[in-house]
Amino acid sequence: MKKIKLIVLAAIAIIAVGCKKNSSDQANTTLNSKLKSRALASATGDVVGKIVVGYQGWFAAIGDGSPINAWWHWSNDQSQAPSTSNVGIKSWPDVRDYTSIYQTGFANLNNGQPASLFSSFTDQTVNTQFQWMQQNGIDCAALQRFDPNGSEGPIRDAITAKVKTAAEATGRKFYIMYDVSGWTNMQPEIKTDWTNKMSAYTSSSAYAKQNGKPVVCIWGFGFNDTNHPWTADVCLDVINWFKAQGCYVIGGVPTQWRTAPSGQDSRPGFLATYTAFNMLSPWMIGRIGNVSDADNYYNNVNIPDQAYCNSNGIDYQPCVLPGDLQEHQRVHGDFMWHQFYNMVKLGCQGIYISMFDEYNEGNQIAKTAETQASVPAGSGFVSLDEDGTACSADYYMRLTGDGGKMLKGQIALTATRPTSPVVTVSSVAPIGQTVTFKGSNNLYVSSENGTQPMTCNRTTAQGWETFLVVDAGGGKIALQTQGKYVSSENGTQAITCNRTTYGPWEEFSWVSNADGTVSLLGNNGKFVSSENGTQAMTCNRTTAGPWESFKINQ
Repeated sequence: MKKIKLIVLAAIAIIAVGCKKNSSDQANTTLNSKLKSRALASATGDVVGKIVVGYQGWFAAIGDGSPINAWWHWSNDQSQAPSTSNVGIKSWPDVRDYTSIYQTGFANLNNGQPASLFSSFTDQTVNTQFQWMQQNGIDCAALQRFDPNGSEGPIRDAITAKVKTAAEATGRKFYIMYDVSGWTNMQPEIKTDWTNKMSAYTSSSAYAKQNGKPVVCIWGFGFNDTNHPWTADVCLDVINWFKAQGCYVIGGVPTQWRTAPSGQDSRPGFLATYTAFNMLSPWMIGRIGNVSDADNYYNNVNIPDQAYCNSNGIDYQPCVLPGDLQEHQRVHGDFMWHQFYNMVKLGCQGIYISMFDEYNEGNQIAKTAETQASVPAGSGFVSLDEDGTACSADYYMRLTGDGGKMLKGQIALTATRPTSPVVTVSSVAPIGQTVTFKGSNNLYVSSENGTQPMTCNRTTAQGWETFLVVDAGGGKIALQTQGKYVSSENGTQAITCNRTTYGPWEEFSWVSNADGTVSLLGNNGKFVSSENGTQAMTCNRTTAGPWESFKINQ
C-alpha cells in the first residue's frame, strides 16, 4: 500500500499492563500466558483466525483497454512508459504467468527477454493472482479503495468487479478496505460510496463476513499528518455509521494508537475512536526492517496492544511484512517468518500481510524476479537472490501459506521457517535427459507431433513419444519434443505439444510418488491425466491417482 512514509520520531511509549520497557523474557512469557487465557472477542470467521493480504490491484498500462489508459502506478509520469528515468516501483515482478503483458521503455531483461509489465485491468491478471492465493492457502484479500470520485474512480470500480469474479472462482474471500488518505470530502462521500456502490458486493458468496456481518476496513483515521486531517468526532461518526449499516469494521490505525503524546504517529485524543472499531490493525511499514526491530515491537508494542484489545473486546490483526526487497531487509524469509512466529505466539486474532502486490514500496509477496537475469539491464532492481540465497518467484506466497497454517494450528509453533526458498525439482528429475512416459494402461504418452491433442495410447516409443526434460527455473520443468513444448492449456482444454517456447502453461512440477512413478503438476494446481488412453489427455485433476501417475523409461 502506497501509504505516507511514517518515521519513528520518538521512543515508544509503554503503557502499564504488567509489562515495562526492558522487561525480562520471563515477564513477557507470563503476560503471554495471560493473553491466551482470555476469551477472544470473536470466533473464527473470514478474518478472525485467517490470513488477509492487502491487495492494491492498481496497475494499468496504455493500450490495456482500461478507463484510465495510463501507466497507472508503474511510472511517475503515467502518460509515458516506465523506464530507468520514469519509474514508480521498487521491485520488478515476475510476469511469466500472465498472457497479456505490455512493453515498457526499459532495456531488455538481462536474459534478453523484453521488459514487459502486467495490467490489473486484464481479467487474466486478477484471475491469476487469486489463483496464486488459492494455491498458497491465502484466505482473504482486502481490496484497497481510495477516493473513488476522481479520475481513478472508473478503473477502481471495474477492478472491484474483477476481484469479485476471481474470488468467487477460487474460493477466496475479499472485502473493501477504504484508504482515506488525501480524501478531502471523506465523511459524506465514503457513506455515499458504500450505499450506492460497494454495499452491493456484500451479497457475493466471496464477500468476507465476520460475526455474520460484512467486513469493511477504514485505513487512515488518526494519523498525525496533513493527509489525514479529520477530528476524532468525525472519524467516530463514520465508524458508527458503518456499524449501523450492519458492518464489522476494521481500523487500519497508527502504530502508536494506544499512546499519543506529541510527536508520535497518532493524533492525541483518538483512543475512544480507535476502540469503537471491531478489529484494530496497526500499520508497520517503515517501523521494522530486521529481526531485532521485530522483537522490540513485539515486546514493547504488540504484547500491550493485545492485552488492551483483549480487555476491551476488540479483535487484533497485526501486520506482517516480507520486508523492503530493495533495502535488503528480507534475509530469504527469515525476517518475515520471525514476525509470523511472534504474532502467533502472541495469540493474535488474525494477520494482515502488507502487501500482496505492492511493487511500489518493495513489500510485495506476489511473484517477483528471482535473479538478475529477470530484471531489466541497467535498471538497478534487486532480485530475490540478492543476499546470495536462491529464492523462487513465489517464495513469499508459500511462506505466507505456512504462516497461515501456523496461525490455524495446522503446523506447530516454530521459530524456524518450514519453507525452503526454492522448490527443488525432485532429485530424480532427469534434467537434460530424454525420457518416455508410460501410463497406468501400460501405453506410452505421445506428443502427436503437435498436430492434435496428446494421448496415452502408443504400444511403442519412437520420436513422438520421447521428451527432453528442461529446467524451466523456479523449481519447474518443461517437456520438449520435435522442437515443441508440452502445454497444459491451463487445464481448460486437452493438452497439446505445439508451443515454440515455454511459459506458465508449459511449466510443471515434477512430483515423485512413493511407488516409483511420477506425476506432473501444472501451474493451475492440477495434475496431468492420461485419461487412461481412451481420450485426449488433460491437466485438470485435483489429486494424482493411477491415471495421473507415469512410469519413466519403461
